[in-house]
Amino acid sequence: MAGDCLAIEAHGLVKVYGETRALDGIDLAVQRGQVFGFLGPNGAGKTTTIRMLATYTRPDSGTARVLGHDLVSEADAIRARVAVTGQFASLDDDLTGYENLTILGRLHGLSRTAGKRRADDLLAAFDLTDAAARTVGGYSGGMRRRLDIAASLIVTPDLLFLDEPTTGLDPRSRGQVWELVRQIAAVGTTVLLTTQYLDEADQLAEQIAVIDHGRIVAEGTSAQLKSRVGSGTLHVRLLDGEQRPRAQRVLARALAGTVHLAADPLALSMLLANPADATDVGRLVGHAMTQLADARVAVAEVALGQPSLDEAFLALTGHTASPTTDHEDVKA
Repeated sequence: MAGDCLAIEAHGLVKVYGETRALDGIDLAVQRGQVFGFLGPNGAGKTTTIRMLATYTRPDSGTARVLGHDLVSEADAIRARVAVTGQFASLDDDLTGYENLTILGRLHGLSRTAGKRRADDLLAAFDLTDAAARTVGGYSGGMRRRLDIAASLIVTPDLLFLDEPTTGLDPRSRGQVWELVRQIAAVGTTVLLTTQYLDEADQLAEQIAVIDHGRIVAEGTSAQLKSRVGSGTLHVRLLDGEQRPRAQRVLARALAGTVHLAADPLALSMLLANPADATDVGRLVGHAMTQLADARVAVAEVALGQPSLDEAFLALTGHTASPTTDHEDVKA
């Protein structure tokens, strides 16, 4: 049966809190053994979906099977085979890293000897052996996140829910967590990864679902999502940053689209609609450059590249995935 290949199969999941429909008819199909990215801004419904599929809360309507078990009637069977790592580490700050893991091992039914061996193995795998005897309260953010993920793997789950595992981490720590996710998936564990970082989903997920206002608005591979929103992205770099507002207005009018301002004060970009053929792309870009020249805007560099996942998300939802992303928009 097709369902036997699915770790998660959900249809029409709804969750209402007061007047807010946190989930408004979610459909999901997650293949066993894959990293599935669940992408969306804060408040989109990502964490609500995780809590529901992990059996922490029941749906108000809709159905789902997780690892072949009914979400409502077989919740205990699901809990025995899944693990959840939330946005914030659920660790005891007054205990050492080693003590946290060995206690969790005993709680999961491991013998004292097996629990110690498992703790040692996980500390080594997550590059925490040197910090094993230190209290967790003294760990850095990246170390805490690695230990929290290790705690989720005391007993290897069939399905791991990772809810924004790199929130607040520096780039080096994020890279370490990414490598851990790859290692976890490599041994056959299905990973459902929620994130608001576009590059994270791009790097890790084989399949991505975009959620906004409690609904799935797009689904596919990273490449498929990018191709849905346009043929490419026009990048323009100016000689004079003071001309950027004028250049933004000219491009918005010439190409009938939304122009985005990057953090670089000399740079602008915009998605190009899918044209009939490649010749149309050249014609559009040439027209835009002519309009900039006529407006006496000095251009240092022009490039046409593939849309980024960030640009795809913006086009699909109308806003950025992360509230920290710096975009200013002008529409024609």
